Amino acid sequence: PNPRGQSTSTLPCTQVRYPHTPSHPSVRATHVRPHANTMSAVTSHVTALSAKVTLSRKSRVQLSARAPARAPARSGLVCKAEVTNGNGTATVVTDATFEAEVLKSDIPVLVDFWAPWCGPCRMIAPLIDQLAEEYEGKLKAVKLNTDESPSVATEYGIRSIPTVMIFKGGQKLDTVIGAVPKSTLTGTIEKYL
Repeated sequence: PNPRGQSTSTLPCTQVRYPHTPSHPSVRATHVRPHANTMSAVTSHVTALSAKVTLSRKSRVQLSARAPARAPARSGLVCKAEVTNGNGTATVVTDATFEAEVLKSDIPVLVDFWAPWCGPCRMIAPLIDQLAEEYEGKLKAVKLNTDESPSVATEYGIRSIPTVMIFKGGQKLDTVIGAVPKSTLTGTIEKYL
């Protein structure tokens, strides 16, 4: 029981992926439901939590919201959201950070052009994170959301996503279009190391 005398249970928790979330394909939300004995006390009054989050390399943000003070004290409504940067290995870049992170990089850069509504993009997202780990120090892996950063996508003629490009010395060297197997991406990377 909490200080107000209400009992809440963190079980069952429902882990949900929101593919339409514009921030990143690895956005997870966990809804913690009130204990069955307090369900009748839950009201239809719900407030929304909104936040602007800037993700940096290996970033992790946790947001929590509780029912507002004007809601009945026994509502027990708890929502938690967690924004992760994949496995924390691929850096998220935008129109503003593309030049510094990609074009001015001392090592080759793999750029994953993706969008949150794109199913194949979500399929290769874990591969990009794996490659970032495997080639750490030899290759930088970054992800660019084409919906949020259309200028760079337009500049490089992105017409289909996912598109993976390899940059070295500020120049585009190679392009791979579509959800391809890891071996295809590895072969492309190896040519430029």
